[in-house]
Amino acid sequence: MPEEVDVRTTEGVLKDYVYSSPVDEHQHRSRRWLLIIGLLLIGLLAIGAFYYFTADRTHYYSNIQDHFKYGSIGSEPGGTIFTQIGGVLPPYLIFKTLPALCPDKLPGGYSSLGLVFEPGHELPIGVSRRWRLGVEQVGLNCAVCHTGTVRESPQSPTQIVLGMPAHQFDIERFFRFIEDASLDDRVTADSVIATAEGMGEHVSLIQKLLLHLIVIGQLKLQTVSLQNRIGPLLNGALPDWGRGRVDTFNPYKAIQFNWNLNLLPHEELIGACDFPSLWNQQPREGMHLHWDGNNTSVDERNLSASLGAGVTPATVDHASLQRIHDWIWTLPPPKYPFGIDQSRSTRGKAIFDQHCAECHSFGAPKTGTVEDIASIGTDPHRLNSYTYALTGNQAELYPDSQYRFTHFAKTNGYANQPLDGVWARSPYLHNGSVPTLLDLLSDPADRPKQFARGYDVYDQHRVGFVYDTPDARQNGFWYDTGLPGNANSGHLFGTTLPLDQKLDLVEFMKTL
Repeated sequence: MPEEVDVRTTEGVLKDYVYSSPVDEHQHRSRRWLLIIGLLLIGLLAIGAFYYFTADRTHYYSNIQDHFKYGSIGSEPGGTIFTQIGGVLPPYLIFKTLPALCPDKLPGGYSSLGLVFEPGHELPIGVSRRWRLGVEQVGLNCAVCHTGTVRESPQSPTQIVLGMPAHQFDIERFFRFIEDASLDDRVTADSVIATAEGMGEHVSLIQKLLLHLIVIGQLKLQTVSLQNRIGPLLNGALPDWGRGRVDTFNPYKAIQFNWNLNLLPHEELIGACDFPSLWNQQPREGMHLHWDGNNTSVDERNLSASLGAGVTPATVDHASLQRIHDWIWTLPPPKYPFGIDQSRSTRGKAIFDQHCAECHSFGAPKTGTVEDIASIGTDPHRLNSYTYALTGNQAELYPDSQYRFTHFAKTNGYANQPLDGVWARSPYLHNGSVPTLLDLLSDPADRPKQFARGYDVYDQHRVGFVYDTPDARQNGFWYDTGLPGNANSGHLFGTTLPLDQKLDLVEFMKTL
């Protein structure tokens, strides 16, 4: 028979031997520390990755004018890297390289659309940067629609005026280019990386991986989705908005509320209007704001406008908007930058006080009130594009929040606007259908039927921008008052004055 083995004794001996070895004891401790260190490193990497992909940070500008020009208001995409929400622009590297990747779609680059570039800034005024979702994003801010340019002559340097309507900016062509270029086959991860690096950008390894694995694919999907939602506004079936104009509320319906624009009446989709000025807001509190006077709160108007720029309730930067609010609250209108005939201006003031002040001076009884469409007689399309149904939807945007909209209401006309800084608000009427103040004082039958708008050389005699020279035609947008939404009818006030009194009046209005 085989010899019996005391297993218990053998195991005990082996156990004693294993734990009695100083070398093995050291190895065991080393492995334990390596395991602990490895777990710590994994934890740190997980925390770092979480921070990288969830961090929300943007550059802070201590100077309020720089903040207005380049600061973020939250219009960059939010959500997750896989399902972005909000935002109408592609990430920074793609946005910067699109004109170079698709030069045939935008000869002249972004500046050809009227976006304003300052020396030392690679992005135009009105385009912000924000780190979200592990990717540097770009978005639009208030300045993109409220920064204008002026020149005394074609040879003169450009003056940039903050808070002025962006009369030179063609936002519709801007959106069309972004959509078309983003879907172009030339826009790939490799082409974006190579072009960005050729422009001096450092593209990190993780950025390259994200571009290859996620970002480009997401961009194409998001663009198709956006194109499907706002396509009826940009597919050429409606009159072009042109330079200095935007359809305020129809994109809002599609982007914020996911309305199917194809189901809306065709006439409702015609709502292009001029960008307004943004100065002197404190005395406007309580007045009827927007062209049709559909809101009486400056704060609600500001928040609503930010939604039009691509902000969503989930991404909005309320602190940034408050900084803008505080600045424009007392921002004075720009002074007329050219000469003024003082004797004419003095005579013109008396004419203004008699014929215009009741509706257009701060503190006057009708200033900031809504003039019925039957009385004012201007083009009704912008008024009709804002509907009762939209009012109801707006009231549900910020439920149970201090930011909930409570001041929006449907009206039946256009608001009488104060005329501070009116010299810088050309063209005139809500749809920008009259190029100069002197033309506005003409009978509608005598106002220009077609003209170039968006050219920034100033006509000091007629008070507005030059609109009938070869340079204006070449560089501006050809505006046709015969198209739906573009009518230059109505506002007959002052049209029967003698020419000399009209000249006195417009001379005084340079001083407002």
